[in-house]
Amino acid sequence: MTGDASRHDRLRRRPTPGPANSLAHWTSARNPLRVAVSYVFVWLARIAPSLRLRRWCLRRIGVTVGTGVSWGLEATPDVFWPDLITIEDHAIVGYDATLLCHEFLQEEYRTGEVVIGERAMIGAGAIVLPGVRIGAGASVAANSLVTRDVPAGETVAGVPAEPVDGELS
Repeated sequence: MTGDASRHDRLRRRPTPGPANSLAHWTSARNPLRVAVSYVFVWLARIAPSLRLRRWCLRRIGVTVGTGVSWGLEATPDVFWPDLITIEDHAIVGYDATLLCHEFLQEEYRTGEVVIGERAMIGAGAIVLPGVRIGAGASVAANSLVTRDVPAGETVAGVPAEPVDGELS
């Protein structure tokens, strides 16, 4: 799942004109109507009472959702570029976790795919940054900030997330 490339190598960079920061240009980056529709489905995916309905909402906005994916209550996919998210079979995205596929910076914005591998687990409140790949069977502890790839089977924790020995309690 991980290779020699870092998440930064996988990000697509787009400069923005003028003195305003890139977020001021968001309507040029993504169609506002598309973002509004995505927002409605993101909101519903966050609060829907059933996993089946949550997965259906995610698929409507372009997230690639594998079989048996569990999407936690209040978890948030990227509202601007949800189509850059892949969640493989039987992965778990925990309560209030966030998967980001964009970064609005001062003079540019960046986008990158986020891939959550088969049977990987993302803990409650964790944030996964654009371009990150979480390997099959990997675990991300609650409230961690994932700034780089997590190899298959590895457990990471902290801000920024770093490998830990053994299982998390």
